Formats: sequence, C-alpha cells, structure tokens
Amino acid sequence: MQTETRTQPATPHPIHAILLGFPISLFTAAMVTDIVYLRTAEIQWTNFSAWLITGGLFFGGLVLAWALIALVLRLRSSFHLPGLIYPALLAVMWVLGLINIFKHSQDGWSSVGAFGLTLSVLCALLALAAGFVAYSGITEREVAR
Repeated sequence: MQTETRTQPATPHPIHAILLGFPISLFTAAMVTDIVYLRTAEIQWTNFSAWLITGGLFFGGLVLAWALIALVLRLRSSFHLPGLIYPALLAVMWVLGLINIFKHSQDGWSSVGAFGLTLSVLCALLALAAGFVAYSGITEREVAR
C-alpha cells in the first residue's frame, strides 16, 4: 500500500502576504490615476498619484525589508520563495517607485507625462510580478531542476 504525501504550496507568511497586497493595489491605483490625469489634465489626479505612490513605497519597503531579512536568516519555515527573484523584484519596484515619487513631486503640469506614466506602469507590473512569484508556489528545488 502506497501512501501519497502532499506538500502545501510555498506561500509567504500571512502578515507578509497582507503587506504585499498594499504595494500591488497602491501602485496599480497610481497607474490608473496617472492615466486619468493624462486624459483630464485635472491637477488633483497627480496629487492622488503621489499619495498612492508614497503609500506603495511605505508598504513596499516593509515587504522588501521582510523579504531581505528572511533571505539573510534563511527563515524557510515561513518563507519558501525562489532565491533572489522575489527580493530583486521588490527592490527594483521600490527604486523605480522612489524615482516615480520624485517625478510626481515636480510642478503639477509637468509631473506625469510619458515618463511618469511609464514609471507607474513599471511599478505596477513589478508589484504584480512579485505577487505572482510569492503565490506561485515555486520552491528553490523546483527552480534548480
């Protein structure tokens, strides 16, 4: 008689997962408000974008710090993610978000444009990619195969 052993998919700690939801939603909302600003030229939309990006940076920094600490300490019991992919995605997202908030802090009429929108799109895509990697269930053993 053979017994089947199942392992649960590797996912981040629940608190880490909750924190990860913030940059995903905030950077995506900032991208949407940038698009709305470019269509309406209403200055308040760029203010909304700046606030959303700031929130995304705050929570993204918490998630990045958690990921780096887990990577350094090798806390594999609560954090099974493939090597450096996840922290690297978070780090690039955070740096581009920082550049994006500097761009949005300019004069209202010149704050968004094509460069600001591109940064917002990249931040949103990187946040979504980090969420995908975090919830894909990929372990280091599967990446090494």
